[in-house]
This record gives sequence, structure tokens and C-alpha cells, in this order.
Amino acid sequence: MDKYILKIFRGTPGHQYFEEFELDVSAGDNVISALMQIRKNPINRKGERVEAIVWEDGCLEEVCGSCSMLINGRPRQACTALIENYLKKSNREITLAPFTKYPLVRDLMVDRSKMFENLKKAHAWIDTEGSREEGFGPLISPAKQEVMYRLATCMTCGCCVEACPQASNHSPFIGPAAISQARLFNAHPTGRTQQALRLRPLMGEGGISDCGNAQNCVEVCPKKIPLTDSIAAIGRDVTLQALRDLFDLPDRE
Repeated sequence: MDKYILKIFRGTPGHQYFEEFELDVSAGDNVISALMQIRKNPINRKGERVEAIVWEDGCLEEVCGSCSMLINGRPRQACTALIENYLKKSNREITLAPFTKYPLVRDLMVDRSKMFENLKKAHAWIDTEGSREEGFGPLISPAKQEVMYRLATCMTCGCCVEACPQASNHSPFIGPAAISQARLFNAHPTGRTQQALRLRPLMGEGGISDCGNAQNCVEVCPKKIPLTDSIAAIGRDVTLQALRDLFDLPDRE
């Protein structure tokens, strides 16, 4: 039976190291199932019994966004990363590593809390107080619905932030995902009434002006969300909001 090497950059903050595991190739295996094999029998390539690998997963169908990691240096979801696809392109060795833009917890698991805090800064939701009225909701054109649906598929997986040169553990940049979610909720007729609430936090430090337009984010997004379109749209809206604030004009409704 064919075998391959899973080379994992593991450990705790300040003490990380590579450890190799030799596994059998099995049709349909993905990175998560490979890690599960190691969990059952955590014997490394040297024949030593070691502690099982720590990682995070949830839905296993690329919806929850929790199994993000670097696979051969590229940020992506491990649950849809098929082992066979990688072996066709390499010397039968696959390298796994945790994301670098978030605090390390252990092995392949990181703390993405900052990403969720940035969603709070962008007010990435629609307040429902007073909206529970009987009758039909506001009309949304099919074209806008299509755009909103694409934006709504964001899993907060962190791939876009990991690929962004402007983002780091110490950077205040809010990141592409939060900017795109601000666009999503501003596009909704009800959410638009709070547009200024989402745009003003994007005017200052860590906001839209911190984007360097590298466009890495859109290249690695698992859901193919048009993140650069969102950044451009929010950049325009932030400029208009700044002019309204400068001339003390009423917020757009």
C-alpha cells in the first residue's frame, strides 16, 4: 500500500517543532481524517508514541470555518483538502502548520477571537428592535440578492486575514472579512438605516485605509467571496460618509 508523510509544525507558543507521521494512502481521505488516524495511534515516524495532535474542526463540510490551517504553506480548510490531490503535486509529503496571524493555542489550533471582535467593531448584524411588524418585508432586487448571498457565505475562517500582508498579531487592521460583512449588512434595506454605525469605525486606525490592496484575500477565500469588490465599495461609502460628517449632513437612510 502506498504511504505518505504528514509533516506537522506543532507545539505550544515559544516551543514549536516539526514532527513527521507516516500514513497509508486511502481513497477519499482528507487532512482531517488523516489527523484522526494519528489520534487513534499517535506514533511518529521515529516509532515514538507522542501526544495526539490538537486541531479544531466542526461541520467537516466547509461551512463552519473552524478547521483552517496552512497546508503546504497555503491557508485553507482542512476538511476539503483531499490527500490524493496533494500527493499528485509533491514528493509524497504534506506539511501542516497553524495560522500565523492569530495567537497559537497548541499544535494546529489558534485563537481567532480577534476576528469575531472585529465583526463587533463593524456592527456586523442588523438590530431587530422594532422590526417585527406584520406584512411583507422590503423588496430587494434579484441582482442585489445574488451579491448579498455571496457575501453571506463568509465562514469567519480567517483564511483572508492569514493571507493579508497588512494583518498580524499586532496590527489593528480590521481585515477583509469584517469589511465585507459591513457591506453585506449595509446592503440590506433595514441594515442601511445603521450604515453610518458600520462605516465610522472603518474610517480610523485599522480601518479601510490600512488595506494595501495586495488582493491575496480574494485568492484564498474558500467561498470565492468578492472581497476586493467589498473593499472598493466600502472605500467609496466611507469617503461619502466622511463628507456627510464634515458638512454635518444627515446620515443616509
